[in-house]
Amino acid sequence: MGTTIKDIANAAGVGISTVSRVLNNSGSASNDVKERVMKAVRELNYVPNDSARNLKGGKSKTIMLLAKSITNPFFQKMIPVIERQTLLMGYNLDIRNVNHTENEMEIARKEVKNHNLCGIILVGGTFGYSDEDFEMLKVPCVLLTITAAEHVDKSLYSSVIIDDVAEMKKSVEYLISLGHRRIGCIVNKYGDIVTPNSLRFQGYVQALEEHGIEYDPALVTPHNIVNSGYEFGFHSMKNLLEKNKDMTAVVTMADVMAIGAAKAALMEGLRIPEDMSIIGFDGVEEAEYYNPALDTIMQPAQQMAQQTVDALMEMLRGGQSSHIVLEATLTRRGTCAERR
Repeated sequence: MGTTIKDIANAAGVGISTVSRVLNNSGSASNDVKERVMKAVRELNYVPNDSARNLKGGKSKTIMLLAKSITNPFFQKMIPVIERQTLLMGYNLDIRNVNHTENEMEIARKEVKNHNLCGIILVGGTFGYSDEDFEMLKVPCVLLTITAAEHVDKSLYSSVIIDDVAEMKKSVEYLISLGHRRIGCIVNKYGDIVTPNSLRFQGYVQALEEHGIEYDPALVTPHNIVNSGYEFGFHSMKNLLEKNKDMTAVVTMADVMAIGAAKAALMEGLRIPEDMSIIGFDGVEEAEYYNPALDTIMQPAQQMAQQTVDALMEMLRGGQSSHIVLEATLTRRGTCAERR
């Protein structure tokens, strides 16, 4: 007899209803409880009854998720949801980090060949894929937070994204509505390569132009910087403050950059939001507990993760590809205020 939900509950030290909530991603459960339940699922090789019937036939049931910078807090919000949902569907999920110097598509092809994978999920990276990339992969592939260029055959892959240009415009227009005109931008942009951050930068420029505000390169961090995160935000903010004494607000490409930027502003004796308004992007948990809590563009992480698994399952069943664009939410908390 196979492993049951009762076995999982006993191993995790929780009730059956709690296991059900965690596996179905419904209701509330602490991170500790979720981790214990998922650990028991892995250790006991639990497979739901409906999924177990689909294991016949000898085909590989392993999916690989490759993430550019797996430590990204926003990715960390999505990966556990993807892991839960793939397990529920009877698939194993292998997770691998890809650094900025590696080509994730080349790695994916090697992993498919060496480990007989049945599907690939790519998280983060660039928009520089070709028809040949997907054809050579030879298994269904879903791009999460990224997509391919318009000329690439959309039937070859699926994607789940937000409109990065439109969402960054929300940030800038929000600050403009508060009376800000000297708005800085902390961005790590890699030359002409299209990435979510390069698109967000486009949104920043477009919003300024549409409101009659001249773009000033002195208000933007230098491009072609690979680093990101708290330290990048901190040093970028210090640089912007040295060059722009009249800057009253800053948009960033990620919440972690915004938190780093806020520390730099505070060290310069500025008050947030009275002297400096700062807005992040992503909606990671740390941003909510920062003091003051960070204004941000909240990406629908759970929905993006669920839609990614749904899209991959559809392709694995022989169905059509899908290209989903979800909407993020401007979340006002306490780091932005009217210009004084």
